[in-house]
Amino acid sequence: MAHLGAIVSGAIGNLVSFLVFFAPVTTFRQVYRRKTTAGFSSLPYVVALFSSALWIFYAHVKTDSHLLLSINSIGCAVEAVYIAVFVFYAPRRDKARTGFSILLGCAALGLVVGVSLKGLAPRHRVKFLGSVCLAFSLAVFVAPLSVIVKVVKTRSVEFLPINLSFCLALSAVAWFLYGFFTKDDFVMYPNVAGFVFSCIQVALYFWFRNPNKNNNPQNNDGAPLPPPPQPQNGGEPPGAQGEILELAAV
Repeated sequence: MAHLGAIVSGAIGNLVSFLVFFAPVTTFRQVYRRKTTAGFSSLPYVVALFSSALWIFYAHVKTDSHLLLSINSIGCAVEAVYIAVFVFYAPRRDKARTGFSILLGCAALGLVVGVSLKGLAPRHRVKFLGSVCLAFSLAVFVAPLSVIVKVVKTRSVEFLPINLSFCLALSAVAWFLYGFFTKDDFVMYPNVAGFVFSCIQVALYFWFRNPNKNNNPQNNDGAPLPPPPQPQNGGEPPGAQGEILELAAV
């Protein structure tokens, strides 16, 4: 029964995570149309790339984790394409920042691999790698806090992708069940945090999407809040551009 549950939940997790990986296509469509990445950051995609790489290594060391291996292999390929497109259209400063982030990620990944293979006995490798992946996944899941803060401050859900948030919640449930059936705490626990943060985003979306709340916000004393900054030179309001943040598969 547990084996069947692991297969079903892992298959569902693969399907939903596949959709999650392709969610930023709309972001890069904007980048292509504008021929610039101004207002967007490559950091979420670099983080997602190396998170997937860590999970691939974890699945390889643990063995019998084909479902983890398959989806994170796809994730690595997709994130690499996103980063290549970003670098192609990014200003010089953002190109340099992205290159530095990639070098830093490669160094961190190399350090983890080196410690695992050369510094630890085989029986300790899974626990070490699982702990690293768990910490990294928690950091990735906390990343959308910037979006949550922006939604609360602006009372606007313009840059809160509800479809992505909903898919992330489903993905977290599926991978939590996969970790439960396979008795893998390192897969199970970070997805609890992922589910909570995704639900917070969905709740904020339905709370702030009400036009009456968004168009006529008030202070605590009942007085209307000042209007948002107006576009300058035909551009977008300051701080209006946002980032679509995505998370790793598990």
